[in-house]
This record gives sequence, structure tokens and C-alpha cells, in this order.
Amino acid sequence: MKEQEPIQDNINTNVEEELDMSDNVNQEHTADESNLEENSASEQQAPDTASADEGHAELVALRAELEEQQQRLLRAQADFDNFRRRTQKEKEELGKYASAKLITELLPVIDNFERALASGEQGTDVASYAKGVEMIFRQLEGVLGAEGLKAMDTVGEHFNPEFHQAIMQVESDEHEEGVVVEEVQKGYMLKDKVLRPAMVKVSG
Repeated sequence: MKEQEPIQDNINTNVEEELDMSDNVNQEHTADESNLEENSASEQQAPDTASADEGHAELVALRAELEEQQQRLLRAQADFDNFRRRTQKEKEELGKYASAKLITELLPVIDNFERALASGEQGTDVASYAKGVEMIFRQLEGVLGAEGLKAMDTVGEHFNPEFHQAIMQVESDEHEEGVVVEEVQKGYMLKDKVLRPAMVKVSG
């Protein structure tokens, strides 16, 4: 019986060794799984970090572009405000001095009227005086005509309420009904626009 004890011990020893080997294998397997999990986590973390960096850079770029657009908008608004003020000022000056050119051209006519009045005081004969006044009138007509002023021809024309203002209806053997027979006050056109309608008498 004593000779069998070493065999039993050997069996126990072998079982213990196998158990130790199994534990070592399990530990190695667990270590390998841990390493795999750590590597996987590291691989996942790396793309997440890169994506975050790209998103931050894109945000910074968008903010810079937004600020640039805002600056452009402010500059455009300032330019528009300056243009509006300048245009308004020019418009006011144009309305204020629009007649300056015409008045400048009328000054020689005024000069000639003054000369005619002075000559009348000196006893100039009536014929010369009348001729001088007529010349001044023609000069005035020339200035106004250059600006587009033209007198209407009304007598003998059919009555037109756009150009004529009838103040009286008269009987006429020479004209058919609705024809201007007499002009009481001249009418004037300024280029293509009626500046003042003519006051006329119309045949009935």
C-alpha cells in the first residue's frame, strides 16, 4: 500500500499543474481581450478627436466669413447713406437754382429795358422808342423760344379743351360750329406740354 502513495501524489500534482496552466491560459486570454478593447477604444477615440478638430476649424472659418459679410454689409449701408444724402443735396440745389440759366439769359433783356426807359425820359421820339421796345420784345421771345416756349396758333382751329379755354360762344358766318374765331389771350406750349391754354371765343 505504501508503494501506491507516490502515484496518487503524482496524479494530484499533475492535476494541479493542469489547473495552473488553465488559469494561465484564461489570464492570458483575458489580457488579450483587454488589450483588444483598449486598442478598439483608442481607434474609436482617434477619429472622434479628428472629427472634433475639423468641426472646430469649420466653425472658426464660418465665423470669420460671417464677420466679413457683416463688415461688407455695414460698408454698403454707409455708402448708400452717403449716396442718398449727396443725391438729396444735389436735388435741393437743382430745385433752388434751376432757373439760374434762364435768368442769366434774361439779364441782357432787362438791360435793354432799362436803356429804353432811360431814353424815354430823355424825350426820344415815339417811333424810335416803339422800335426799340419791339426789338427788346423780339429778344425776349428768342430767349424764351430757346428754352422751348412757343405761342399757340388758335384762330381757325377746331376747339380743343386740352389747348383752349372757351370764354364765350359767338355766332359766325365765316366759320362752322366749334371753331375758334377770336383769341383773347395767347396760349403757350413748353416743348410738348401745355403751359397755359389759350382763352378764346368759339363759333356757335
